[in-house]
Amino acid sequence: MTMPGKLLVGQAGGATAVINCSLAGVVQEAVGSGGFEAVWGMRRGAEGALAGDLVDLTSIPAARWSELAATPGAALGSSRHRLTVDEAERLLANFRRHDIRTLIYIGGNDSADTVHRLATMAAHRGQDLRTIAVPKTIDNDLPVTDHSPGYGSIARYVAVATMDSAQDTASMPTMYPVKFIEVMGRDAGWVVAASTLGKREPGDAPHLIYVPERPVSPEDVLADVERVYRERGQVVAVLVETLRDPRGNPFADPDLSEEEDAFGHRLLRGTADTMCRLVQKHLGLRSRFDKPGSLQRMSIGWASAVDLAEAEEVGRAAVRLAVEGQTDRMITLVRDGDNPYACHTASAPLALIANQQQLLPDRFLTPDGRGTTDDFRRYALPLLGPDPLPRYGRLAGAPVGWGQG
Repeated sequence: MTMPGKLLVGQAGGATAVINCSLAGVVQEAVGSGGFEAVWGMRRGAEGALAGDLVDLTSIPAARWSELAATPGAALGSSRHRLTVDEAERLLANFRRHDIRTLIYIGGNDSADTVHRLATMAAHRGQDLRTIAVPKTIDNDLPVTDHSPGYGSIARYVAVATMDSAQDTASMPTMYPVKFIEVMGRDAGWVVAASTLGKREPGDAPHLIYVPERPVSPEDVLADVERVYRERGQVVAVLVETLRDPRGNPFADPDLSEEEDAFGHRLLRGTADTMCRLVQKHLGLRSRFDKPGSLQRMSIGWASAVDLAEAEEVGRAAVRLAVEGQTDRMITLVRDGDNPYACHTASAPLALIANQQQLLPDRFLTPDGRGTTDDFRRYALPLLGPDPLPRYGRLAGAPVGWGQG
């Protein structure tokens, strides 16, 4: 089937280790189909499109896309710009003027909303425009899809980072017996939960986790830390950067958390640092915190092979869906099995996805919310790839002493 007009592709939201795989999948599938006059990319997402900052991707050789697919970050550049109605009208007018009839946008919840709005407005105008969203979010909170590209890689990174950080704490438990690890996540605890995937024995770190779905007070955390310290002599706790108490008040430092992004999401900072200071003040224990920051969602060194492959495939699937004449939909991943792991692509209406979230199910958390269940491990471990995590050794020699005399 021949598709007239041009295809425009963009990237939005926080970049990941695998987002360029999706871009490569889109471009290579579109060029290979021979059904488009050209494939253009918008730099910095909708923000760049408004400024006319576009690039022709049609003639870039396949070898270059192989390199980009193994490169973290957004090759086209990204943004979190929220379109106003006037801006959306301007974009649609430019699409018509330049014969852009297919829009593919790689992003998360907010990007799905952008694509859905453009699809709705185009339909009302009678404009020929096929709009397809390609899922991308380390938060793994997009509904309908089994999981989102980007999550498998950050899950692998966070699991290994927790294992490594715990080794550091175990090496010097009298120096800094309490360690907090602060990881990403807005309203969903998928990334925090991933920190437990390296646990092989009940006593392994993390000893405590704190997810947005289970609000706790600072006093609750202090009580947990004190209990685990008495039992084990050391504590490794992983908490989400947006942790709030039951009243909705964030743990974050209010002096550092006054900003909001274009979609009204408050940018919270200082959660783990706050807890370190409270532990020192109320428990008299020295503590430290690790905060991977953007490294956790950008590390190509711990990227999941499954994640890389699926990120490319959802990009290719988006083009095929557009060629079929579909619009106002997002590509989804449907799991076929866990052992062996298998998954295929499908699609769902954006009306079911835009401005919606898939939170961590209760069955993935222990009753107290401080750990994860076997159900979560069965769900998440296959996403980390065929060789998911290292296995660290333990020194367990027979004890000896100086004896008497």
